[in-house]
Order: sequence, then structure tokens, then C-alpha cells
Amino acid sequence: MGSCFSAESRSPRPGSPSSPHLANIKRRNSRKRLGTRNSSFDYRKDEPLHRIPGRLFLNGFSDVASLFTQQGKKGTNQDAMIVWENFGSREDTVFCGVFDGHGPYGHMVAKRVRDHLPLKLSAHWEVNKSSDDVLREINLHTSGSMNSEEPRASVDLDETEKHPEIFQTLKESFLKAFKIMDRDLRMHANIDCFCSGTTAVTLVKQGPYIVIGNVGDSRAVLGTRDKDDSLIAVQLTVDLKPNLPVEEERIRKYKGRVFALKDEPEVFRVWLPNSDSPGLAMARAFGDFCLKDFGLISVPEISFRRLSEKDEFIILATDGIWDVLSNKEVVDIIATCRTRSSAARTLVEMAVRAWRYKYPTSKVDDCAVVCLFFDSMSNNLSTTASANAKVQPVSVDQIENESEKVNHINVLSSVDLSGTDGCGKVVPGGTEDLDLDIDVDSSKEEEMNSETGIDWSALEGVSRVNTLLNLPRFDPGK
Repeated sequence: MGSCFSAESRSPRPGSPSSPHLANIKRRNSRKRLGTRNSSFDYRKDEPLHRIPGRLFLNGFSDVASLFTQQGKKGTNQDAMIVWENFGSREDTVFCGVFDGHGPYGHMVAKRVRDHLPLKLSAHWEVNKSSDDVLREINLHTSGSMNSEEPRASVDLDETEKHPEIFQTLKESFLKAFKIMDRDLRMHANIDCFCSGTTAVTLVKQGPYIVIGNVGDSRAVLGTRDKDDSLIAVQLTVDLKPNLPVEEERIRKYKGRVFALKDEPEVFRVWLPNSDSPGLAMARAFGDFCLKDFGLISVPEISFRRLSEKDEFIILATDGIWDVLSNKEVVDIIATCRTRSSAARTLVEMAVRAWRYKYPTSKVDDCAVVCLFFDSMSNNLSTTASANAKVQPVSVDQIENESEKVNHINVLSSVDLSGTDGCGKVVPGGTEDLDLDIDVDSSKEEEMNSETGIDWSALEGVSRVNTLLNLPRFDPGK
């Protein structure tokens, strides 16, 4: 339930630069120090990136996707997300990703990876595609003159038969892009990634094909139909935790240590050889260079799937969702939503509610969700809503203001266990500050219900979700 170990009662804080052992390693190995320029420099530098049509990175939705992030109770929102339609100037291609930062500068690392990993992936995809075309052309012109004894280009026939060409090309592109992204983070002058990092679960959909690249413990889950036409959940990625046999073997081989603390025996963490820090709860991540010599890697797990007519949507989410909701519960919540535009937000709100019920003494984690829907023609979005979802050029000030709101928003649950919390109105591309310490009357609740996109009057779907989550039934009359 946490990426880096922290104990407020201990001093110095394990995993922080103030830890003496880490400080010594940092002085020896760190190549770049945190710069003095403020974060607005990065916004100005990347402003053209924020103006790209079809690229969504704030709360909102489009014809094919819904995305929402919300700050928890641990401080700055360190989660980031992106949906990029027409990715790489390909009309039938979408890139999606969620990123869960951790450490002192985790929010900066997550946003940096969100903005630059897709660019690197697109560039390598184009290069690899061109190389494949050249190789194919050479083979086409030389195959006629070659007899069976002449050498040919090495090809894994089993791999080629199992997966189409797009998988081979994108697999190489993912591996290269992740490697270069991590290298760039190490050299970045304005972000200290020594004890900070981020997860990344990323997806490229082109036509019926999906390729996923994953590091860390964020997760991708598919909502699909079985042979009886019942909605089921299929997990598409593996949570890359340190106690997985392959991951633990690699970490121990490089002298890192893997163990869980007595007060949280279910959470295994990665520790330095001679220091009880930093306590990272994942085996792969961008950044976290204090552990990169001790078994932590940023090499992604790559997976492939060909979509069928039974596949309906994919959910990408950070562990703030999966720590309190099962795959089936998440899929059922998305299927219960009246409109797709509210899907990601509704899932986050239900996760916050589950956090409060299951772990009342724990701080709610940051949450970020991307819902990608496959059948956009049956999208239940109104004409007005679809028009509002178009990405409009924004100024640097607007970007900074929206980021500030996202980073400081209060918990955004539409109802708590008593059903009396306030609710703010969320518009595509942004969110408003909320005050949850006020009661709302029945008229306000009706307005709240219409804004969330859930058919609270019928209560059929919500009652089913509450039953799944083992939560008290919500009564709008109270």
C-alpha cells in the first residue's frame, strides 16, 4: 500500500537523502544535482506538447476514453496519466498510460515520463518500422536467387507465427524507449531521481492489436465477455513486486535485500545491502538510482493481445485503485456507469470510499485511472459533451493552474459512508477545489447524482457495487 517505506516516528527517515548511508552513495555516484530553476521552466519548454490535438493529460474524456486523477491524503498528487489519440500521426492508433510517482520528487518524475516516454516510443517505432521495411525489401529481391543452403536473415519462426509484425516492432520500440527514458532521468539537471521514481503501465492500440509495456505495480485489466456473455475481468499485466521469484532472485544476485517489515508483513520491499533504506515496494521502476546497482531495473514486461468482439474496455490504474478493489469489482463499476464520460471519475470515487471503509486509519493513496473503450460508435456521450471534450490550446498559466488544482484537490468522494460529503462539479480538462466538511441537502444530492453520471435514482447498479465491495447501502433519502 506504499511505494517507498516511510515511518514518521523514525529519524532520519529511511529512504530519504538525509539517511547517512544514502547520502554517502549519492555523493559518490550522483552525476547531476537538483537544479535551481523552478518547474515553470519545464512547462514553457513543453508548452507545444500540451497543445497537441487528441492528447489528454488532465481530468476529462473523449470519444474513446475517460481519465481522472485525484490526490490522496499523503501530500502532493504523484500520479499522472495520458491518452493520446492519433498517436504517431496514425489515425487508428491510441497511446494510454498511468504513472505512479514515489519519493521526494516522484510527482516530477511521473510527469516527466508521461510527457517524454510517448515521444521516445513513437520515434523508435518509426525507425524500427522503416528498418523492417528495408529488410523486407532486401529479402524480397534476394530470395529468388538464394538456394536452400545459402544463409538468410535470422527469424524466430515460432515467435512470428504467434504474433503479428506490429508486436515485434513495438516490442523493440518499448524496450529502447524505456531504456533511454531511464537514462535521461539519470542525467536530468532539474529532477533529483536518486531516491525518487515512478511506475509506468503503458499501452498502444492499433486497430485490433494491443501491446503493453509495464514496470512497477500499476495494472491493466480488460473487461470482456465469456462464452455465456457474462462480463469478466482479465488481468493483462503482472504487478512487479520484489517477492516474485524471478524478481527476488535478480535483486539478491546484485546484493540487494528483499524483506517485509513486521508491521506490514504483506508488503515486501527492496533494501540496500547495508542500510534499511529506501524500502521500495516494487522490483522495477523508472528512476530510484540508489537501487539500480542492486537489482532494480527499468526493463518493461511486454505483452500482446488481439482484441475480439467480446472485449469491451481496458482500465489502466495506479495501485491506489488496486489496493482496495479487485479486478472484478473495478470492471463491474465501469460497466455500471451510465455514461462513459464519468467512468474514470466514478471508479476513483468508489475507490476512495472503499479506502475509508477498509482502512479507516490509513491515509488514502493517490489514484489515477484511464478507461479505454473499444466500441466508440456506441458511446453514450451526448453531442454537447463530445464537443466539450475536444482539446483546446491552453496557455502556460492555465496549465500551471490546472496542475496546482490537481495537486491540492481534497478527497473527491461523492458520498462517504454516511452519504453526507460535499461534491464539486468536474468539467473536462480540469477540476474544482472542494470543501468536504459541509452537509448537503436533498436538492444538492440530486445535483450531485446527476453530475457523477451514476443513475442513483434506480440504485440498481450502485447497490450491486456496494454489495461487491461489502459497503453499506447508500440511501439518497438520508
